[in-house]
Amino acid sequence: MQRRVVGFYQDEQMHWAARLDCGHGLHVRHDPPWMIREWVVTEEGRDARIGSLMECKRCDDELE
Repeated sequence: MQRRVVGFYQDEQMHWAARLDCGHGLHVRHDPPWMIREWVVTEEGRDARIGSLMECKRCDDELE
C-alpha cells in the first residue's frame, strides 16, 4: 500500500528509515552495490523525499 513519507529517523544501528504517514517505518539504506540510495546520506536528499510515496509492506500484511 502506498504511504506518504512524513520524516526520517535513525534506528539503534544508525541506519536511516522513513517514517510513513501510517506510523510505520521503512528502512532506506544506502548500501552499494545492493541498494543505491545516495540521497539518504544527506539532509537535503532526505528532505526532498518528504511527501513522496513509498510501499508499506506492513500495511499490506495487516490487510491479509
